[in-house]
Amino acid sequence: MTQRPDSTDPEASALVAARKEKLSRWRKDRGVEGYGHRVDDLVALDQARAMFNQEAHDAWAAASESGEDMEDARPIVRVAGRCVQHRAMGKLVFMVLRDHTGDLQVSISKQDLDVDAFKIASKLDYGDIVVAGGPMGMTKKGEICVWANEFAVHCKSLAPPPEKFHGLTDQEARYRRRYVDMYANPETLGVFYARSRIISCMRRHMEDAGYVEVETPMMQPVAGGAAARPFTTHHNALDIDLYMRIAPELYLKRLLVGGMPRVFELNRNFRNEGISRRHNPEFTMLEAYEAFGDYESVLERGECLLRAVAAELAEGGSMERPYGDIVIDWSKPFQRRTYAELIEAGAGIDMHDEAAVRARAKEMGMEDAASKDHWLLVEAIFDSLGEAAIDPATPTYVVDFPSAVSPLSRPQEEQPELAYRSELFIAGMELGNFYTELNDPAIQEDAFSRQLTGADDETQAFRTMDHDFIDALQVGMPPAGGFGIGVDRVVMLMTDCTSIRDVILFPLMRPE
Repeated sequence: MTQRPDSTDPEASALVAARKEKLSRWRKDRGVEGYGHRVDDLVALDQARAMFNQEAHDAWAAASESGEDMEDARPIVRVAGRCVQHRAMGKLVFMVLRDHTGDLQVSISKQDLDVDAFKIASKLDYGDIVVAGGPMGMTKKGEICVWANEFAVHCKSLAPPPEKFHGLTDQEARYRRRYVDMYANPETLGVFYARSRIISCMRRHMEDAGYVEVETPMMQPVAGGAAARPFTTHHNALDIDLYMRIAPELYLKRLLVGGMPRVFELNRNFRNEGISRRHNPEFTMLEAYEAFGDYESVLERGECLLRAVAAELAEGGSMERPYGDIVIDWSKPFQRRTYAELIEAGAGIDMHDEAAVRARAKEMGMEDAASKDHWLLVEAIFDSLGEAAIDPATPTYVVDFPSAVSPLSRPQEEQPELAYRSELFIAGMELGNFYTELNDPAIQEDAFSRQLTGADDETQAFRTMDHDFIDALQVGMPPAGGFGIGVDRVVMLMTDCTSIRDVILFPLMRPE
């Protein structure tokens, strides 16, 4: 594990002291500050590499060998990067720089630099950030490089880098010191560039479909829109308790009442619950609502959206992307399976058979199976056994959820015990919810009341009736479809990361 600069580890402390001493000598003996200024005309390392011209290099090499005087036609570049390899060999110095686009060698001959600059280049430390300029050429071993005739240190690194720059490998250290992880492990940087592309693609897709991006409160007087334990805070000036947002749903629906026909939000949510490979207390959702839609229209929207994201990242035109030991083909239509069908497949029971449900729940170790609400038992059985019956490699919409566990969804006309609600499962993860929204204020108020009195879990103490939302429904909300998709989990799937912490730049960690 790489050590922090203030570490009590003697070896790390000695390395930091040596680097500080080197910086002091540079300042005293050579007038080098070590923390540079603005630099114009920089090109990324991959662009510099692409500028290499073999014909110009060969002509220059031939002329140099024969002593012929000719104009050097090699492209001139100025690059910046962090030193990740370094080797001084008398009158030559070779180093490898790294930036967000990759690595590139910089070669320096003593005859091409002034004495002070060459001395500093010879004594460079891993992690130092430098600027080098000169013609794009090639070493005798055939390595494309910058033959530098301009060189300066623009940030002296005082912290010891990961051992021999083979990467920061301790997983916890990577999360705690993401800034080291990003330059020591280039694949990490690739994940977060992919994340940015994914979010940009989602935003474009929704805007192209006529949705307007909005922002809703992150501090709310009522913890609503989902069943979750919230984080609480207090507003001193107003002297009121507030909850960090667990979902933006009820505010987004208010916008439909106000006359906005299609809205979406890329939002941060906060849930004061467990941490796992798939759960982080702070996470990102895409949530959207469309007036006069239903869950069929948003099921189609969600499928198109994810296919667009996969196409954005497609390599060589292939829509197949690996995730762990499976391969997901995003070009194929998503499968549909009913909630009841999956309980039958996973648990071997009919979810409407109350006696069979209670018996199965008891077999699963639920001691309160005899007294607990039937549909809550059905939900627990689905979570444990029904989800396991879904093919992880096939994106699957689970449809026809029970109304009793879907308080914000519209009940089906022919089977009111079922709701127009679906969840999307991929690779064993629940990726999103899709609904025909409930817009009857009387039914919604009754559903909220049953949710308040019927649950027996740790979120109960934080549930309150959202009277303002009921008032909004009484003003009148058009029939609508809505959906929410977990952005972090989409990034996990698209970048083959099996932990949510791998796709969040700064995941929550217990203090050291």
